[in-house]
Amino acid sequence: MGIWLELGIFGLVFVFAFWQMRDVRKAQEQTRQQRAREKAAQEAAEQTTVKANDEKP
Repeated sequence: MGIWLELGIFGLVFVFAFWQMRDVRKAQEQTRQQRAREKAAQEAAEQTTVKANDEKP
């Protein structure tokens, strides 16, 4: 009977670990998307600055 208790606890720990890894993957993907947006915004700002400098006589 004790082995079923141990297996149950192991199962709960395994499910919890799986759930945490899923959350970590989601957070990593959000971070990647945020950095990509920031990089795109920075590049757009740089291009705008370059165009503004080119138009000056």
